[in-house]
Amino acid sequence: MLRYGYLRQATAGIAALIVVTLALGFGYPLVVTGISQVLFRHQANGSLVYSGGKLTGSALLGQNFTDGKGNLLPWYFQPRPSAVSYNGAGSGASNLGPSNQELINQVSERVRGYRAFNHLPPDASVPVDAVTASASGLDPDISVQNALDQAPRVAAARHLPAARVVALVHTYTTGPQLGFMSEPVVNVLQINMALDGLR
Repeated sequence: MLRYGYLRQATAGIAALIVVTLALGFGYPLVVTGISQVLFRHQANGSLVYSGGKLTGSALLGQNFTDGKGNLLPWYFQPRPSAVSYNGAGSGASNLGPSNQELINQVSERVRGYRAFNHLPPDASVPVDAVTASASGLDPDISVQNALDQAPRVAAARHLPAARVVALVHTYTTGPQLGFMSEPVVNVLQINMALDGLR
């Protein structure tokens, strides 16, 4: 009788394990995937951006705009620095604290480089997102001030009126999430694609 009780409990436990595995291991992911493909297809597939039928990138992942030698292209808006060289497979931060001398040196060098690249005075204030990497290293957005600082350089490189590029910055500015979370931002890939589309 005791052996029969153990057998019943073991059978019930195995049956429960199979049911839970099928429901949560297969059923739930299939339902969530199905709902996301119906209601949020673009986002569920990575928010991929195409130009002329060619994959250009993702609106959710930062990427650099450089030439084959790694030099920044002046006719494009530049993204936030990346601690992982914009490698989506290696997303992460530098893990350097604010008092770490290596980080202080990096930020100081980036400040100098940012001012020089954007033809700003030596004492011009620099947006923090222009010289520090995000926690993911793949932030696709920059602050509005960062974009406005870059606009004159982009306009000059493209031989466009500065006012036209500034207007484009405002057009591609996205407000805070839910109206109060975060700051307004500009998606770098989207505004650069819009620049390429200007005639």
